[in-house]
Amino acid sequence: MKFNLKAQDPLSKARAGEITTDHGTIQTPIFMPVGTAGTVKAVHQHELKNDIKAQIILGNTYHLYLRPGLDTIEKAGGLHKFNGWDGPILTDSGGYQVYSLTEVRKIKEEGVTFRSHIDGSKHLFTPENVMDIQRTIGADIIMAFDECTPYPCEYNYAKRSIEMTHRWLKRCCDRFDSTQPKYGYDQTFFPIVQGSVYKDLRVRSAEVIASFEREGNAIGGLSVGEPAEEMYAMTEIVCDILPEQKPRYLMGVGTPVNILENIALGIDMFDCVMPTRNARNGMLFTKDGIINIKNEKWKNDFSPIEADSDLFADTAYTKAYLRHLIHSGEMLGAQIATLHNLHFYLWLVAEAREKIIAGEFYNWKKIMVNRLGQRL
Repeated sequence: MKFNLKAQDPLSKARAGEITTDHGTIQTPIFMPVGTAGTVKAVHQHELKNDIKAQIILGNTYHLYLRPGLDTIEKAGGLHKFNGWDGPILTDSGGYQVYSLTEVRKIKEEGVTFRSHIDGSKHLFTPENVMDIQRTIGADIIMAFDECTPYPCEYNYAKRSIEMTHRWLKRCCDRFDSTQPKYGYDQTFFPIVQGSVYKDLRVRSAEVIASFEREGNAIGGLSVGEPAEEMYAMTEIVCDILPEQKPRYLMGVGTPVNILENIALGIDMFDCVMPTRNARNGMLFTKDGIINIKNEKWKNDFSPIEADSDLFADTAYTKAYLRHLIHSGEMLGAQIATLHNLHFYLWLVAEAREKIIAGEFYNWKKIMVNRLGQRL
């Protein structure tokens, strides 16, 4: 993987770059649609590529490991062949899923034992076998196995957690470096900064992660319930430490406003289930703010979902029609809403990139943040 910085906004830390992988080039800043179980819910691959213009998608190690299982994925020739997506793929390590399985997992130095949410079977994730699992899935970018601490989190717990995460990182690197890709293309490894909302822990973790000198770095453990101001403060601290010439990935973030504010702090890559999950519940993100399409006020509104219908022509259905579909439980409603939200997110980061290159990002961001957060 290669990363080239193309431009820097003169009034913020926002930057435009380009990541090159064996499955294609990614223009940053970028939003990565989440395909938990090998699919971005309610979206065809050709829609992702041609309509939404996604440049990279995510797969989830925990879910793919349990179902369909590594044997099936390996027989298919890796996740790209299995799901028909020929662009770059990033897999998370399962650390976040382990964090969310509080009642059915046990964390120790060796790794994490957990019970499947599908059938209750018992499994063990270690730094070593998570590297092997991601090698078998075949992602272009592989994430370190870490512990994602909850919020709120006591200082001493967060401190013990990052120390273990750093020990796990060394084991991840040793295993990754001693193994080879399985499907004839390169794979890249990203470590993850942790430390909850404690400045000294974030500084320490960022310094340790940077010292491993990998091709890219990630920031985890944010967007887990902390106030947005805490997220921004931790992100700024970490971005000032992580190497400028390598991509920075803020995991699990977030709202359109969160994305713009973190781009301004120097983040290059984002993922979040919000645009797809919220779409299925009738929440739409637009250039003028947020719409709850279930509300009565949209029942007889025959205007397009997005006022700029030329920009979002592929989702140019009326608000009244989409409200009807969502209320009726029609699958098409979830599809239309999901397409719209993903298209909007990809438009937003592409527009941010253009503004950065033009030297206009800072002022544009201020205007957009005020518009995007309002409820319509």
